[in-house]
Amino acid sequence: MRTRSVLKYVLGGTIGAAVPALVLAGSAFADETDDKISAAVQPLTESTNLLWVVIGAILVIFMQAGFALVETGFTQKKNAAHVMSSNFAIFGLGFVGFMFIGFPLAFGGFSYPGYFGLDAPMNAEPLIGSGNWAFLWSGWDHLGDAASPALLAFFLYMVAFMDTVATIPTGSMAERWKWKSFVVWGLFCGAIYYPIFAAWTWGGGWLGKTWDTMGLGAGYVDFAGSGVVHAVGGVAALAGAIVLGPRRGKYGPDGKPRAIPGHNLPMAMLGCFILLFGWFGFNAASTFASSDIQFATVATNTAIAAAIGATAAMFWVMKRTGKPDPGMMVNGMLAGLVAITAPCAFVGPWAAAVIGLIAAIVVIEFAWWLDRKGVDDPVGAVAVHGIGGTLGVLFVGVFANGKYGAAWNLSDSSGVKGILYGDAGQLGAQALGAVVIWTVIFGIAFAFFKIQNKFTKDGGIRLSEEIEIEGADLPEMGVMAYND
Repeated sequence: MRTRSVLKYVLGGTIGAAVPALVLAGSAFADETDDKISAAVQPLTESTNLLWVVIGAILVIFMQAGFALVETGFTQKKNAAHVMSSNFAIFGLGFVGFMFIGFPLAFGGFSYPGYFGLDAPMNAEPLIGSGNWAFLWSGWDHLGDAASPALLAFFLYMVAFMDTVATIPTGSMAERWKWKSFVVWGLFCGAIYYPIFAAWTWGGGWLGKTWDTMGLGAGYVDFAGSGVVHAVGGVAALAGAIVLGPRRGKYGPDGKPRAIPGHNLPMAMLGCFILLFGWFGFNAASTFASSDIQFATVATNTAIAAAIGATAAMFWVMKRTGKPDPGMMVNGMLAGLVAITAPCAFVGPWAAAVIGLIAAIVVIEFAWWLDRKGVDDPVGAVAVHGIGGTLGVLFVGVFANGKYGAAWNLSDSSGVKGILYGDAGQLGAQALGAVVIWTVIFGIAFAFFKIQNKFTKDGGIRLSEEIEIEGADLPEMGVMAYND
């Protein structure tokens, strides 16, 4: 308006009267220019987002080193090569199963239009189920010469998550699990076990659609995998530990648990810091877009929960035992990380702090309770991942503030809200997901280990008493971790 007034005053009414037409023309030119700029910028945005996904995948893969150090440090010296090797080998074993079988079953129907180039799914029609009741997909485009960079990047990111699931039982079953039996688990987890729940949730399956079929919030919501990854791995860890039974010498004649100290606590604590580092790829990169600036909130909430979890664990154990336990500080930090993984994008910093605090205390108490109940878990994997992951799933339904997650699961939601912000249905969706994990998914894992144990020659999937007493390194691996 100011431009029109000046022109009319200086040049007179005739030319001034023509100015509105010039303004309209200029506006049209500006719109056309904006469209051209947008068209030019879009490929750059997609390529930057694609880089973000790949960097996230690399960080999550590096977490494997953290798991290896934590589990090896928490176990005995005589089994160090065996435990470390299982964490090393699981990357390849799970990868093979997921690449050729599991990835299509879980994500054959997945696409994420407008972000990093994955604009169409491999197969829009489910292999099993239909509509809002889809259970499994298919599609092997990722193996062909025409596989797009976006599809391959997504596969790389998802295979890293799958390997986390496969790794978790290596901690709870450590020091008494036959190598050949472990190998079968790695392939099974990548091919069948992980893909089932992933398909039902992240893959677009029925649990993600309960917003429509059951009127539950935005359906099952799990930003980076408290349930899909950690709780799914945690219930498998529990199933395996039950089938194997406790390590020899773990329980005395009176049935009370005895401590079997790990051989290298500094190794375990270093592994925890590596996990913390990789977790920023686990959580923040789950935006699938560096252009989605919510990744900053996600990263900060992740750090808050980790710090509060470690600190709360230290003070809680000091209150209970009189001294800080380095191992429990590690598990306190991991509990905070696991529990924040599902709600990290949907909560404020204050809630992240509360989540870290609650998770650390609950996980520590559950680990002690499980030990008293006769379930031997050398590294606390069931408590950290199973219970911590379940808490994370439920916390979405409690603390999500509605500021993020519009149209999540293709719902009509304006943002994911928990019960504190007026949506009890979201908590219902999360509770349903948790129940499925602890019944159906646990049942699959338990059945797998029981069947494997029954049909494995020479005493099942557990090491012989002689090898367990001697140590698994030389008999199972052919080498010792320490040659002193």
